[in-house]
Amino acid sequence: DAATVEIVEMVLAGSINKQIVAEIQAAGGLAVGLSGKDAKLMQAKKAERRRIDPDSNIEQIIDLGFVGEPEAIDCRILDALKDSDVIPVIAPTAIGADGETYNVNADTAAGAIAGALKAKKLMMMTDVVGVLDQAGELISSITAPQAEQLIKDGVISGGMIPKIETCLAAVEAGVDAAYILDGRVPHGLVVELFTEGGVGTEIRAN
Repeated sequence: DAATVEIVEMVLAGSINKQIVAEIQAAGGLAVGLSGKDAKLMQAKKAERRRIDPDSNIEQIIDLGFVGEPEAIDCRILDALKDSDVIPVIAPTAIGADGETYNVNADTAAGAIAGALKAKKLMMMTDVVGVLDQAGELISSITAPQAEQLIKDGVISGGMIPKIETCLAAVEAGVDAAYILDGRVPHGLVVELFTEGGVGTEIRAN
């Protein structure tokens, strides 16, 4: 609701965002905190979720309040930072058509921004090793059609599905490749970037 999204914005765009900015700068980087509302970076519409009522078998629309889905990405503020050494840290709050605030799923926001930027890579840091096959083994590289089939077959399930869908949308929008990495692995991001094998799952268009 309106009262809750105000708190969400204070936490995500305020305390958490600035904490990440401070930690980057403590490690020697130069960072700036933004939210999707700054310079209309991320414009969103109200998210819709539908479900079938088990009693009546009638489809119902679930009102999620101020939960949003990215509708348009304006990259001008990021383009202005692109040739600098400044690292943007973007909180996933967005602005609606009437100036209202929407809370957007962080993975969804990252994928939409990466797609709009035509980024080389989208890195999704998680608490799992990556995408697993039916035997529970890590799949190091996968194409979009293969990922879609694994979802249909139920091999990819639960919370991994929205992450995969975000990666698929990003590569469809022009990102060269998306990666799902275990953020618990020390220096996992560096290993993925600079070694041939990497540590997670790479997702490409084909």
